[in-house]
Amino acid sequence: MTVRAVVPVDSDEAVAEFQGQLHLVFARARTVWKESAARVHGELSPAGYKLLTFIARAGSASAHQLAEAFEMDKSVVSRQVRMLEELGLVQSRPDESDGRLRVLEATPDAVAALAAVRADHSAWLRSALVQLTPEELRAASKVFNALAEA
Repeated sequence: MTVRAVVPVDSDEAVAEFQGQLHLVFARARTVWKESAARVHGELSPAGYKLLTFIARAGSASAHQLAEAFEMDKSVVSRQVRMLEELGLVQSRPDESDGRLRVLEATPDAVAALAAVRADHSAWLRSALVQLTPEELRAASKVFNALAEA
């Protein structure tokens, strides 16, 4: 059973403001995923982009790992993986420990495109946060960590 802290009534307004800002962050993230997908390949969907970034960061992944990580139906992952392969962004090979399974790897072109997008994202993030102190950034990280673990 999860125990949740009770938020004092006088902080309702602050929580509502935070919730509104969080909504804007999520909306911005959806836009960034869409734009980033298009930069990697004109036919890449945001969902495919998310899977591709996971595969590239991990070095390799199976469709099962992707379905678990993103809590997606296996059929959705399968369609996205097929599209990634057709676009030349991932390649698959047999798993070394179990030849029945396929392991996905990002192609060199995909890795290069993702690196360019990631560099631009880093520059944007730094410029957006330049006015914050390291202490404020650590506090923001603490908030995001609390939300991620809730």
